[in-house]
Amino acid sequence: MTDPLPLTGKRVLAFAGDIYEDLELWYPKLRLIEAGAEVVIAGQEAAKKYMGKNGYPCVSDSAINDMRSTDFDGVLCPGGFMPDKLRRDPKVLSLINEFAAAGKLVAAICHGGWMPISAKVYRGVRVTGSPGIKDDLENAGAIWEDAPAVTDRHFVSSRKPDDLPDFCRAMIAVLASQ
Repeated sequence: MTDPLPLTGKRVLAFAGDIYEDLELWYPKLRLIEAGAEVVIAGQEAAKKYMGKNGYPCVSDSAINDMRSTDFDGVLCPGGFMPDKLRRDPKVLSLINEFAAAGKLVAAICHGGWMPISAKVYRGVRVTGSPGIKDDLENAGAIWEDAPAVTDRHFVSSRKPDDLPDFCRAMIAVLASQ
């Protein structure tokens, strides 16, 4: 029988900001919690309400500047228009670099891939993402694949909300193996 809570004791940091893609934050958050993980939502301000692209609100648990990669087992980079702003935040880039260097989960879906691109951690990594950022991924040195989810070591990526079941299974597999 499969362990119903394979992620017990695991902690995942998820980024949030205005105009995040609602499903790409909430579906993975709830699926990770269902598997036993703790998910901490960090925005540029703590306890701030951020509105999703489709109007669903999310209140941040903490401020990005207060986060330490050593407190987590992985990071989730949802899409929407939010990543275009957060990719300019030096702390976001530093955190993603630390997760990547430590061999911890770096998960990005759709336009969320902009954050690892700007953190310069995708060179030589097999990834997917929104077709709208395919050129950005390739220009960052990533190896593009058109697939629902791509796992390359501790990097997990996905294209769009329809791929969320595959994306979440891949994240859980990586976290459970760490």
